[in-house]
Amino acid sequence: MEERKKQAGKVRFGVVGTNFITDWVIAGARQDDRFELVAVYSRKQETADAFAAKHQIPYTFTSLEEMAESPLIDAVYIASPNFLHAKQSILCMKHGKHVLCEKPFASNAREVRAMIAASAEYGVTLMEAMKPTLTPNFRSVQAHLSRLGTIRRYFSSYCQYSSRYDKFKEGIVLNAFNPELSNGAMMDIGIYTVYPMVVLFGRPKKIEASGVVLSSGADGQGAVNFEYEGMNATVLYSKIANSSLPTEIQGEEGNLTLDRINIIGKVAYTPRLAAASGKGPSAELEDISALTDKDEYYYEVAEFIDLVLSGQRQSAINSHEHSLITLEIIDEVRRQLGIRYPADEE
Repeated sequence: MEERKKQAGKVRFGVVGTNFITDWVIAGARQDDRFELVAVYSRKQETADAFAAKHQIPYTFTSLEEMAESPLIDAVYIASPNFLHAKQSILCMKHGKHVLCEKPFASNAREVRAMIAASAEYGVTLMEAMKPTLTPNFRSVQAHLSRLGTIRRYFSSYCQYSSRYDKFKEGIVLNAFNPELSNGAMMDIGIYTVYPMVVLFGRPKKIEASGVVLSSGADGQGAVNFEYEGMNATVLYSKIANSSLPTEIQGEEGNLTLDRINIIGKVAYTPRLAAASGKGPSAELEDISALTDKDEYYYEVAEFIDLVLSGQRQSAINSHEHSLITLEIIDEVRRQLGIRYPADEE
């Protein structure tokens, strides 16, 4: 199979999950000629058939094990509810399938360790589908980081009022606020502020979290302070209030500003001397955004396909270690907020 893939230069995908995220990923993935979508899994045949018709997918499955065993596919994209990520990923890897799994990688760090072990045991590629860190604009951030001199602070904010919160206030708890599914504000959108921080600066020395825990037991919002050697980091996240605050990396010689951490559309560099000149930072602001004609989801799929076709088990950017550290951080944030998932008890 490996030889066939390398010769054909394509990777045949099955998808797990038929929600709007899968729609978006498929649209971006199809900008890569090596992506071939051949199968979809859903618990209900009607749902699988409708999704297959919508995306011109030739094969449907209502048994994930049957899809994992099938010789029709080489890799699986998993976009099921969070509490199923680890179980489904390990099942697919056990049958020799490469796995691209949506963020958050799993319910907790223990599950991530089991996923990483399965990747090693079965010799397959495993990568978290965290899209911002694989985009040209994030690479621009990495390329210009040295211009900041000694870095003193990372600040990131992602606060987006959820339409599902209106239902919550009516007494209807949808998936987004259901801890039974390993959901909540940090798992859904807070992770976007944490993962890039881990990629850029590694594991923090100290974590202090505060937040609002809703009556369902899920977090509605939070603020977390991190301590690094010689620098601090702060992230804000919410599904019950909006914010337009950007992400900023502050150094002794200048700053980098990212318009949005989940979809980095613009990156700017401001040297310290320009900001101190009295003319205002905008006078010397340098746009270092990368130009691209690709969909934002293209890059994560392209990275994953590169890994599969080159026989690598993990990405250097969305690495197993980065995913593990991120879930270890989230576990600690949840511990401090008093949030428990059923998956924590297994």
